[in-house]
Amino acid sequence: MHVRIDINGTARDLDAEPHELLLDTLRERLGLTGAKRSCDVQVCGTCTVLVDGGPVSACTYLTSDADGRRVLTIEGFAEQPEFAEYEHAFTERAALQCGFCTPGFVLTVKALRDAGELSSREEIVRGLDGNICRCTGYKSILESVELLAGLGEHRADAASR
Repeated sequence: MHVRIDINGTARDLDAEPHELLLDTLRERLGLTGAKRSCDVQVCGTCTVLVDGGPVSACTYLTSDADGRRVLTIEGFAEQPEFAEYEHAFTERAALQCGFCTPGFVLTVKALRDAGELSSREEIVRGLDGNICRCTGYKSILESVELLAGLGEHRADAASR
């Protein structure tokens, strides 16, 4: 089947198999390897990309379902000026170790921030519920998101730098 998808701001015309997963299209056909394969059942968040601004698990999302939509991968987001804030926050709070889960966390946080859903620690925890990190623990990740959200003491820390 023929699909037309805007991927990272570039219109792509593709022929996709009816059962082809967006993750496979991105990684295998387009060389966009930031989204990772891990659980294949929508529970870990490593394959997260944004479709029309919302986070989706590319490991279970059909390429055909992306027809006519906008897909943003970590590679596309990294080219945007806004990305520098995320990079700084995750680095400042040491919210990454091996980096396997980081693209999924960053894109999920972007979607939450764009939707205005980072107003409290509880909201952040709820919003990140579908993302798993096996290395760092979550304290530093939560702190990095609080820094991005301008919450509490982290806002003061950022202002003093």
